[in-house]
This record gives sequence, C-alpha cells and structure tokens, in this order.
Amino acid sequence: MAEKDVCLAYADGTGSFLVLLAMAEQQGLFGKYGVGVRSVAIKGATVPRLTVDMPLGMIGEPAALLQAAEGADLRVVASFSEIKLSGHLVFRPGINSPADLRGKRLGARVIGAGLWISTVLALEQLGLDPGRDDIAILPVGSPVQIFRALEQGGIDGALVTAAQSRELQAKGFVALLKDYPSNISSFGGGLVVANDFLSNNRDVVSKVVHALLEALALCLGGRDKVKIMQAFQAALGITDEETAKSSLGELRRNPYPSLAPLAKMKTVISIHDPRVLNVSVTDIIDDQFVRKFDEDGELDALYATHGVV
Repeated sequence: MAEKDVCLAYADGTGSFLVLLAMAEQQGLFGKYGVGVRSVAIKGATVPRLTVDMPLGMIGEPAALLQAAEGADLRVVASFSEIKLSGHLVFRPGINSPADLRGKRLGARVIGAGLWISTVLALEQLGLDPGRDDIAILPVGSPVQIFRALEQGGIDGALVTAAQSRELQAKGFVALLKDYPSNISSFGGGLVVANDFLSNNRDVVSKVVHALLEALALCLGGRDKVKIMQAFQAALGITDEETAKSSLGELRRNPYPSLAPLAKMKTVISIHDPRVLNVSVTDIIDDQFVRKFDEDGELDALYATHGVV
C-alpha cells in the first residue's frame, strides 16, 4: 500500500451504509480526496475488529459497542444509517404460532450485533423473550448463509428480507411476522476508527469522511440510478430498485453520531453481554469531522451538487 493508504474492515452484507463504501470505491472518491483505502470484507459469524493494521471500520454500531465493552479504544465518527425494524420472521414448516417457538433455534450473523438486535426486537413484537421462552439465537453468518441454513434445516427460523421470505413461503415456510410499528429503530451503522490512529492521523480520517459524505450525496440525490444500483449490487447483492429505494430511506441526511440511538442499542445488547452497560456512549462518539463539513458548508455544497433536496 502507498504511504497514505489505510485498511478498512466491513462486515459483508450487513446494512445500507455499506452502499456508501461501494459507491466511494466505484467512483474513485477516496482518491479524489487524496487518500487510499483498502477495504477488507469480514465474512461469516465474525465481528469486524479494529486493529493496528486495520484501524477503520464501516460497521454496525452494535459491533462497535461490543468491542468497546471488551476494552477497545475506538470512536464512532459518522453514523450513516438508521435501520428500522423490518423484514419477515420466517420459520420452517410446522411452526405456525408464537407458542410453537419454545426451544427453537433462530439464526443471526453475530450474537449481540445488528441482526441479533433486530431478531430480539421482532420476537418482542410476538410477546416473546429469548431467555424466558427458551429461544436460542445462534451465530450463523451473512444473510445469505442464514437463508441457506434455514432452507437446509440448520436453524428453525430467522429474520429475512421480504424477497427471501417470498421464496421461502413458496416452499412451505411460515412467516409469523411481517409488519412492525414504524418508530422502532434497530441499529445504525457508520465509520468507526481506532482512537490511536485517529489521534495521529486526523487528516486521513477527515479525507475518508469527506469521500463517504460525497458518496452519501450521490445516493441521496438519486440522479444516476445506474451508479446507485451498481453500488447496491456490489455491497448487498441487491438488484431490484424497490428494495434499493427502501434501503436508501435508511441513510441519514445528517450523519452525526448521536447518544440516544447508541444508548438504546446498548440496553438491548446488555441481554447478551452485560459489560456493555459499562461503556460510556459519550466517550466513544466523536462528531468533529461531520461537524466541520456541516458548519463550513461543504456538506450542503455536496448536496447541492448532487441534487439532494
């Protein structure tokens, strides 16, 4: 890698915020702002961990909280998406009611992270609690791996996309939950940086944030649907415009990391790892870069250039 190149980890197929990374890479935005970024996909049932060699992450904020609970010194510098509770809670044939779920196994990517939180919240909508009702949520891997595990009988149920649900229902699987109140946030995702790297490389982090903000403007502006769909296909394997439009609705126009959503995530994660309650959300937020681009007018300029209204 060149002197200014930096490694960035991301969890394969985890959320709409990854479209920004794909857009920035496809459109050469990191190079435009004078920084080289090498992204590294973390696959399977693994939390992307920041290290000396990989100090940046485009990851779900629950994954950041889990690492902070383990003692990692990191900062959430931008929060690009707010993912509402959605998807279908689908089960193998023969499971026809919430009462049938006792002792069953559901799949998530990683225990304690974003999809796990969504699954816990979805079960709450059915009046269920994993601990009380003896429901196991197992680490399986990416959404594709979860789908295959459900299809092949490795797990009894999972929270899947509407498209995956339709495919499974055609094979006799049962969707017990499809709709949710619109005000339930599940988790967010954004740019997380190891604090040691941040302290010594503020210019590099600023350039990475700048590139991702332009990628956000390109996506929110919607002028070039071909570019947007290419980014969705690269990041999430999404090829239909309806699903892409729904995912675009999760992107945050003002991507400041904020206390309240992280505090809510922390409460749910504590069911799995009580250590997370010791994490000071205030201490892991650093909004200096988003604030700078907002207050100096650069964010508005990007939005004006790319047609964001």
